Amino acid sequence: MTDVQTRTVEELTFPPEFLWGAATAAFQIEGATAEDGRTPSIWDTFARIPGAVVNGDTGDVACDHYRRMPQDVALMRDLNLNAYRFSVAWPRVRPDVGPANQAGLDFYRRLVDELLGAGIRPWVTLYHWDLPQTLEDAGGWTNRDTSYRFAEYALSVHDAIGDRAPTWTTLNEPWCTAFLGYTGGQHAPGRQEGVAGLVAAHHLMLGHGLVVEELRRRTATADLGITLNLTVADPHDPTDELDRDAARRIDALHNRVFLDPILRGTYPADLLQDTADLMWQGRPWADVVRHGDLATISAPIDVLGVNYYKGDAVSGRQHEDVTGFAGDHAERPTSTPFVGCEDVTFPSRGLPVTDMGWEVQPEGLTRLLKRIHDDYDAPVMYVTENGAAYADTVAADGTVDDPDRVAYVEDHLRAVHAAIEQGVDVRGFFQWSLLDNYEWAYGYGKRFGIVHVDYDTQVRTPKSSALFYAEVARTGRLARGGPTP
Repeated sequence: MTDVQTRTVEELTFPPEFLWGAATAAFQIEGATAEDGRTPSIWDTFARIPGAVVNGDTGDVACDHYRRMPQDVALMRDLNLNAYRFSVAWPRVRPDVGPANQAGLDFYRRLVDELLGAGIRPWVTLYHWDLPQTLEDAGGWTNRDTSYRFAEYALSVHDAIGDRAPTWTTLNEPWCTAFLGYTGGQHAPGRQEGVAGLVAAHHLMLGHGLVVEELRRRTATADLGITLNLTVADPHDPTDELDRDAARRIDALHNRVFLDPILRGTYPADLLQDTADLMWQGRPWADVVRHGDLATISAPIDVLGVNYYKGDAVSGRQHEDVTGFAGDHAERPTSTPFVGCEDVTFPSRGLPVTDMGWEVQPEGLTRLLKRIHDDYDAPVMYVTENGAAYADTVAADGTVDDPDRVAYVEDHLRAVHAAIEQGVDVRGFFQWSLLDNYEWAYGYGKRFGIVHVDYDTQVRTPKSSALFYAEVARTGRLARGGPTP
């Protein structure tokens, strides 16, 4: 029985100002992909590649949030949320890289108005993977110019809602954008170009830094930051030198490739050594790092968002029972997103798994938060995404009982509380996701929401997990005797 499991018998209280939120992404819920001036994103294009998305699902309708937004905000209020982390659709705001689209900006103005009227703190995410297709046609994130176009777009959003939105996330999970999108091909734009992921990662971070610098010049009061999806990379066999080295390399390519430039202003020396022979357009990939880039990338931030779903056992040897990567399904062959680590495997540890096949490892979240606190001069942290997909069943009376998700949420909240007890400054938790939605390369087949969505009728039904989370948000307390035995 883990430390987290034994704590389920205790009553825990969170700090009074703790944020209790939920998160979504524009492409996953909005729909209306061709309305009011919005132009195609890379995900609109990718979804139409045969075999790229399960069942050929698209985001054309999704949860119809673009039309149902006021009702969805009312639902958040009913669930006692005091914060909502949403993303802005870049192609809705700056279609075809032209002037700002007022119709698109007006939607986010109305959203912020609704949130503030409901007593909910708006938390803006500027980029959650929906790059305008026009920019991808010019090279996407492997093109340095995209970093500057990102800053232009960010200023358009800030002009519209900057006076009323207190917290700004530049990028959500740049690891996924860079390495699933440009190295492994699991995500849009679906490129499988190895070292291109490292190039894209650098330009993503450059865009982040440019936006932080620009927004800092405009306002001294906003909290600015970034959200990273991080893992706990443990050697499968801690006594095996190959496994230890494999874990080190994955830690570098998953965690430190972002943490070190953003929080220390430098790339990890071992990452640069490991990838020194990787060439981009005839030159070492690291030549894309220009003088002054790292100073921009490491511009001070106020908040660090941490997204956590699972850790990884890592091995330098071959194993039969291994885990895969999001979107890695048989209809369209893909590559490892870990460039230069084609020999690395991720053995199963026999832990319980979610409907994604991801192992459930709550104690890893405690260790991750503590590690960032101890190893980096980290700003205030928030868990900006945590949640689980399970195969939910709608009962005859229309209710959705999801005890596995309730247990998952409680155990991870207890893991966050354990980190706070160890001195880590964590000030909020955002459930992923508010609604069942378009789960990227898995289409509508995987449900992460605490609110069930009937995609035929668009009826929303809070699940047991939503009711559980609403009570925790109302009281700031986890009662004695949770769902974990």
